[in-house]
Amino acid sequence: MAKSSKKKTVLNETSYGFLKNYINNPSPTGFESSGQKLWMEYLRPNVDEMFTDAYGTAVGVINPSAAFKVVIEAHADEISWFVNYVSPEGLIYLKRNGGVDHQIAPSMRVLIHGKKGIVKAVFGWPAIHTRMGNAEKEPQPKVDNLFLDCGARSKKEVEALGIHIGAVATYEEGYDELAHGFLIGRAFDNRIGGFMIAEVARLLKESKKKLPFALYVVNAVQEEIGLRGAEMIARRIKPNVAIITDVTHDSTTPMINKIVEGDCSCGKGPSLCYGPAVHNKLLDFVQDIAQKSKIPVQLRAVSRSTGTDTDSFAYANEGCPSVLISIPLRYMHTTVEMIHKDDIENTIKLMFESILALSPKTNLSYFK
Repeated sequence: MAKSSKKKTVLNETSYGFLKNYINNPSPTGFESSGQKLWMEYLRPNVDEMFTDAYGTAVGVINPSAAFKVVIEAHADEISWFVNYVSPEGLIYLKRNGGVDHQIAPSMRVLIHGKKGIVKAVFGWPAIHTRMGNAEKEPQPKVDNLFLDCGARSKKEVEALGIHIGAVATYEEGYDELAHGFLIGRAFDNRIGGFMIAEVARLLKESKKKLPFALYVVNAVQEEIGLRGAEMIARRIKPNVAIITDVTHDSTTPMINKIVEGDCSCGKGPSLCYGPAVHNKLLDFVQDIAQKSKIPVQLRAVSRSTGTDTDSFAYANEGCPSVLISIPLRYMHTTVEMIHKDDIENTIKLMFESILALSPKTNLSYFK
């Protein structure tokens, strides 16, 4: 009988079961604790110790007594909405919490996280019949004309449900699988990163490799509103090296300009980034690992900043050599963010192999 040609994978059914649960759990910016608890529970068997900071960044540490410190990092938060005003008629108006896209909102189902628990609601939008024949331009969704309808017909009825000013609302849509190895869900930006760094820790545990440094597995909060969690935790850990993972744009779909965004496609491997915050020698090191390990990678360039937690780690303290390994993603900041399983596997492999090859003696000086 011929041997099966099925390729070896690093992920298993348990891994994907956790990913589904993790993606379906809301973790809006500033309110990440429920997702962090799930992540910490999954990570705990594969690290030596864990800690959290005041704002909810969670960290697992392998070989904590070592003086040399390496970070692998992702961010835990997702975009969402804040309740800002309740009308006398019981309609709920909002402010953004992070870069949530107002154009996709009409007719979406949401969960409002109130004092008495979750309340279901929808983004209402006038029927097309009421807009047809209007001499004015077709109305477009804007933050100031979008509203939630939770079934209440007065402000008092809204308040009776435990909904208050400042309550956060998240989209309801969750994890699903499509054909040809694609996954969709809200909050792959960047819950997929938290998943991947947790899988790296699992692989290290299973391989029984002894690291010559302390590895900090960091799931940071509040990236979506300015890289705030990474800024705080970088100052606390004071790492010697940081490997950051986040998402980047698949530029092969319509209405995306490759001249601006570069050429990147789901299924063709993680994307490595050139830019001022990315340390050139560390990037060369990772590229060399990718080549030796036969891991496909894509390249892109950024201008002033990466727009990711890489910037916070690179410029923290006295400076930390940092590199960004991104996973290609379609339809960022929508409820149907799309990624490919092959990219998940290859991003995990690249981080894992880079960590195994790295040591305190790795020369990252520009002048040696």
